[in-house]
Amino acid sequence: MSGKRYPEEFKIEAVKQVVERGHSVSSVATRLDITTHSLYAWIKKYGPNSSANKEQADFQAEIRRLQKELDERDILKKAAAYFAKLSGLRYAFIRDNNRCWPVRLLCQVLDVHPGEFYAWLQQPHSRRYHADLKLTGHIRQFRMESSCVYGYRKIYLDLRDNGQQCGVNKVWRLMQRVGIKVQVGYRSPRTRKGEASIVTPNKPQRQFNPGAPDERWVTDIMYIRTHEGWLYPAVVVALFSRKVIGWSMQLRMTKDIVLNALLMAVWRRNPQKQVLVHSDQGSQYTSYEWQSFLKSHGLEGSMSRRGNCHGNAVAESFFQLLKRERIKKKIYGTRDEARSDIFDYIEMFYKSKRRHGSSEQMPPAEYENLYYQRLRSV
Repeated sequence: MSGKRYPEEFKIEAVKQVVERGHSVSSVATRLDITTHSLYAWIKKYGPNSSANKEQADFQAEIRRLQKELDERDILKKAAAYFAKLSGLRYAFIRDNNRCWPVRLLCQVLDVHPGEFYAWLQQPHSRRYHADLKLTGHIRQFRMESSCVYGYRKIYLDLRDNGQQCGVNKVWRLMQRVGIKVQVGYRSPRTRKGEASIVTPNKPQRQFNPGAPDERWVTDIMYIRTHEGWLYPAVVVALFSRKVIGWSMQLRMTKDIVLNALLMAVWRRNPQKQVLVHSDQGSQYTSYEWQSFLKSHGLEGSMSRRGNCHGNAVAESFFQLLKRERIKKKIYGTRDEARSDIFDYIEMFYKSKRRHGSSEQMPPAEYENLYYQRLRSV
């Protein structure tokens, strides 16, 4: 796919994955399905040495300084509750939290010499204790790789794929022992029935499992609160694999959001047959520009009944996952911070790593690749 076909916001967020989050160019290019040559060109244009980003350097440094202060305060707050009953658990606290903060920082805050802590770690324990400790380490690793959203069932599948011999109940017990909790979702509000729509018929009729890719897409818009104001993301999801194939994030909820998201989906997928694109009856989707775009690109429109969100349940489900697994745990200071975090969730985690029950517990990209492999073998 040519790099010039991606919108500017996609390029900027792709560069941030390399510059700010520390991912390698090759790994980011692989997950985003772009060439390394294009990514290097984007880094040259949008990277930290470009004129557009130099003015952000001081601001980012201040953010890192404040984050360090917050980390130290969080350590003290958590340690106070940890030592409420017994004051001799400092070493255990450092052991249980050394994946969240560096060991030397924990020792400094808790007034513990690092040598004493490492000597305490060498105390003899049973084989079972060491086995459970090793397995707990793997659990924490896979938990962090899932952005701390997986429960014991999905972590058990990751452990099994990694060659670890354990039972699903043991994974649950170890997670309970170290206090790893399942991410709790939002409660969906109850809605009343809406009036029948005559804009475009509801053609999928809640049939959310097509037999092949690019037969049906769904699209929707949500809103995210930041201290700077609202940010409005729009996505296009392929029903076959639940893969997000197009997205756009802007400051206002206009028709340009949905048009840019759908344009990205068309460029990425280049469908050879007519695709059914399902949405609600928002003003962005009933606009003349939306209908004209569908017609000019050989797409077929479909809409849910007004006031009824169940017809577009897959898009609603994705936004619920996004809120539960990423947004609920964050407080965004700026829209740019929220945009980068959502890009990371969609492109770096959800598409290539997050397992789905509707796709045989595989990530969307892997599920689609398996489909094409089976198709070629027939």
